[in-house]
This record gives sequence, structure tokens and C-alpha cells, in this order.
Amino acid sequence: METSSGNLGGNSGGGVQASLGGRYALALFELARDGKNIDAVEASLTAVRTALADSEDFRTLTTSPLVARGAAVKAVLATADALGVDATTRSFLGVLAENRRLAALPQIIRAYRQLASRHRGEATADVTSAHPLTDEQVSELKQQLRQRVGRDVSVDLTVDPELLGGLVVRIGSQMIDSSIRTRLNTLAHAMKG
Repeated sequence: METSSGNLGGNSGGGVQASLGGRYALALFELARDGKNIDAVEASLTAVRTALADSEDFRTLTTSPLVARGAAVKAVLATADALGVDATTRSFLGVLAENRRLAALPQIIRAYRQLASRHRGEATADVTSAHPLTDEQVSELKQQLRQRVGRDVSVDLTVDPELLGGLVVRIGSQMIDSSIRTRLNTLAHAMKG
């Protein structure tokens, strides 16, 4: 779903808020804004996102319907403590577990980051690369994107080995696809006919 920047922070019912993950993200963002800890919650969500990427057990906990509600709550709170997340995020994770909504965490994290970026006056870019980017590469990418869009850009990084190489960058409805996979597909179509 494409999201216009006008819907990210408002209560229009469209954009980020339209999805279940977007509604949860908006509720968390409003709690964080009221508690003046938007950045702390964002950092905690980044830690949770990393744990989801790195831990098969944590991913299973968040997605398996076989995990009992009480066990899920206990396990997710223990994981939150181990990750050192802030109190707001810890409570939020408990609510998600209690409501059996842990599977929506990736969407919630993405939507929250968009809301936080908009709050700071930044644009948000979803960047998919074939391999993890170094801090130096991320800094260079942010600088190039800042020049392109005329304001600071926060990046949401994802790794997809199927790209083979290059990047796919999406800012709002704009997409820049310099992936090797796309180049090979284009070449294959050109050779067919």
C-alpha cells in the first residue's frame, strides 16, 4: 500500500493507520509522544527488529499460533528485558502478546518509524540491498537521498539476497531499482524479442 505523507501523522483513517499494524503503531507513537520518548521507543523497536531477524526462536514466538497466550506474554516480556527495551515498548509488547498480535510486529515497527520520521520532518526511504550495508554506505546513501529529496531521510534497511547486488530504494511512490536481478530480467526480456 502506498502512503501519502499527509496521512502519516493525521487521523484521517488512511495511509499508515489503515492497517492493523498502522493502528497499533499510531497508538504506540502517541504514547511515546506524550511521554516524550519517541527516540527511545524507536531505538527499542530497532532492537526488537534485529532480534526478529537474528533469532529463529523469537520469530517463532511471534508467529506461531501454537504458543499459548500466557506463555507468549511471559516469553516476550523476558525477551524485552534481555534486549533492554524502554518501559513503554516493554508494556506495548506485552499488550501485543496478550492480544495475539505479535505477528504484526514487522509492520508495526515499519509504520512507527515512518511516524517518527515524519514527526522529525524527515522523509522515509525503504532500502533493500542484496547484502547488509556498512555504516559508511548508509551515511553515503542518506546524503545522496537528502540531495535528491531536499530534506533529511531516514532509511529502513532490509536485506534480500535474491537481488544479487545493487539496491532498491522506495521513497513514497518513487522507486529507484538498481538491482542486478532487475537488470538481468530486463536483459532477458530484450533478448527474447
